[in-house]
Amino acid sequence: MADDARRPIVSLVVVNFRTAQDSIAAVRSVTSVTGLGFDVEAIVVDNASGGDDSAMLREALPDAKVIESPDNLGFAGGCNLAVDHASGDFIALLNPDAVADERWLTAAVAAFRSDPRIGAVASRVLTEDGGLVDFVGAGLTWFGMGTKPYLGVPEPSASMPSDVLFGTGAAMVVRMEVWQALGGFDDSYFMFFEDVDFGWRLNLAGHRFAYLRDSMVRHRHHGSMAHVRSYREQYLLERNALFTLYKNLGEERLFRTLAAAMALASRRSIAGSGVDSAGLDVRNADKADGDDVSVPAGALTATFAIDQFVAALPALAATRALIQSSRVLPESRIVELSGNRDVAGPGPDSYQVGYEAIMDAMAPTEVPVGRRVVVITGDPLSTRLAGPAIRAWHISTELAKCHEVKLVSLSRCERTSLDFATALVVPGDERSMAALVDWADVVIFQGLALDQFRTLRHTTKPLVVDVYDPIHVEHLEQSKGIADAEWARRVEAATTVMTQQLARADFLMCASERQRIFWLGHLASIGRVNPLTYRDDPTLESLVSIVPFGLPAAPAERTRPAVKGVMPGIEGDSKLVLWSGGLYDWFDPLTLVRAVAELSERRPNVRLLFLGAKNPNPNVGEMPIVEETRTLARELGVLGTVVHVNEDWVEYDDRQNYLLDADAGVSTHHAHLETTLSFRTRILDYLWCGVPMVVTEGDFFADLVSEQELGKVVAPSDVAGLADALERVLFDDDFARGCRERIELARHAFEWPVVLEPLLRYVENPVPAADLAPPRRRR
Repeated sequence: MADDARRPIVSLVVVNFRTAQDSIAAVRSVTSVTGLGFDVEAIVVDNASGGDDSAMLREALPDAKVIESPDNLGFAGGCNLAVDHASGDFIALLNPDAVADERWLTAAVAAFRSDPRIGAVASRVLTEDGGLVDFVGAGLTWFGMGTKPYLGVPEPSASMPSDVLFGTGAAMVVRMEVWQALGGFDDSYFMFFEDVDFGWRLNLAGHRFAYLRDSMVRHRHHGSMAHVRSYREQYLLERNALFTLYKNLGEERLFRTLAAAMALASRRSIAGSGVDSAGLDVRNADKADGDDVSVPAGALTATFAIDQFVAALPALAATRALIQSSRVLPESRIVELSGNRDVAGPGPDSYQVGYEAIMDAMAPTEVPVGRRVVVITGDPLSTRLAGPAIRAWHISTELAKCHEVKLVSLSRCERTSLDFATALVVPGDERSMAALVDWADVVIFQGLALDQFRTLRHTTKPLVVDVYDPIHVEHLEQSKGIADAEWARRVEAATTVMTQQLARADFLMCASERQRIFWLGHLASIGRVNPLTYRDDPTLESLVSIVPFGLPAAPAERTRPAVKGVMPGIEGDSKLVLWSGGLYDWFDPLTLVRAVAELSERRPNVRLLFLGAKNPNPNVGEMPIVEETRTLARELGVLGTVVHVNEDWVEYDDRQNYLLDADAGVSTHHAHLETTLSFRTRILDYLWCGVPMVVTEGDFFADLVSEQELGKVVAPSDVAGLADALERVLFDDDFARGCRERIELARHAFEWPVVLEPLLRYVENPVPAADLAPPRRRR
């Protein structure tokens, strides 16, 4: 992203070929817009037009960089030449026969600023009069040709997907660093499908190609191709489709798909030209006039395209190796972004018959089978979910996009999904667990599963251990009020469980860099930081990676009123402070109750709601701090009037209705080791719902709130400071508005598809840890 200390620059790129007047209009449609909040530099490449195009461009566009190419480099090469002369933070490609809407660039730049994962923006493109669609979504056939599913029809009323495989080169905006990292367009394409290839590579590299409806242009299609013969255009389409498939397809689909695509290309060119390909059959020799066979040029498009593909293979192979070695996105996700791949396209009956024959015999649309993954949580799967179950559920949801997933609860299973299977396996049921492990390619678990099932302890399948919750550290705080001997026993037992997990893990997931350093120390103490794990990966990222808790990618939407004007004692005009999640002994709700009671004396409409007192896991009983909180509020005379305790647990799919009523989200704790290593999942709900926060210093999220100004941070046990911070967030409207705006920018980094990327990469290739690989695997 551009440096916020200066105005960003957008480099507008237009490639001109004998369309000077159109190119001038295209550039002016952008440069005439005022109040953009960024600067625009216009770069026009005259692609060896001849005549006086360059002079016309220079005269009409005195502020633009006009670059004369001595040769016609095509659209791909022309764009690359222009970007070589660009200094912008973003590259905006616009066809010369297109006119930009005044919000074309502002909408795109705003999207880039809001989400660093967006590598490019695909613009909405309508016809010149705005009545019909040119591009509002991308599709890709199995044989490598990009499609526009809604081309030539009125714009659909249904919402389009937020991400696409590619954008049209007629109007797209790209981050400069992403363009440079990908090498821009492939010059060898000349024109056609260079945008498809670029978008495919961009997605494989892990960037989002976001479709943005507000970023709009109008386009008069194919203005530069009006005088080109159709068979020459078809030759480029056939050749470039083969280039694109070979470079970007994963190994599991490449050769079957490529063979089918070549066969279909041959049938398409022969059928389209009306030639009888049986004419060379030896049985028809007596029907031929001599040894010469005359065919129209259109019949040779596939033959020439395939031959040029073969000629380019050495260079294509080198490019393919580079793309595949650095790919992030799995093949199944590309299939998902491709939309309906079974699109034969127009053609005579003989072509359609050939298409069906290829589909039946070679099955090129068959989706590659992903991994079989078992995810295990000790928490119940029901309408009410606590943190571990929420995490396991979203891990399963994301993995199910590419793999076959079974989510297992060890306590209760009442929740089902259309995307993956759910099941209950109680501790002691080794037969059921053994069947699941035998089925799986990789097993992911959290909690006590390894201790409870010998099947897991003895399996040689890759094990992913989720240690985002350091339970032995929690026991230091949770059990400190009991007898010293029992306290020591509980901590020792939890430490033994964690050590057992670390000794067996092939891949570990933690929630933050603080945790990662902590776990690396633990791993070193048991001998797992060793030459075998270090040799090929000095960072040890392949052994322990940061995979935080996440939040939904879709914004929270209210479905019903939940708190204000609904819960007794909390009126519609109340200023609501929300404690999301449970009450545990390592938190400090008592300071919060005192602060809210103090604040209510000068701000009578302040209300505090503790959202969940009863954990949905029956194995987690009510902790002493819950009753201490009620008792203190009762003693201060604010229980049921200012301070409210929801005695049950809010249903997971209903929680946003409570959060969206909140004016401030709060999390308070004492200074201790649990705080240092914690990753407060309730904060993610505040981020998701745009709730300004007041938090105690000392943990990961306190640093985030402070650094990005998402609310206020206070010292532990500071009643007066906490009351003042709450007052600022609740009653300073300008401050709260600024917090919400900054939260909107910050939350994208914690969306589930983002935070789970290290796990998704591991599951694509689940190998044993280097020091546990056979024959060295420890028992």
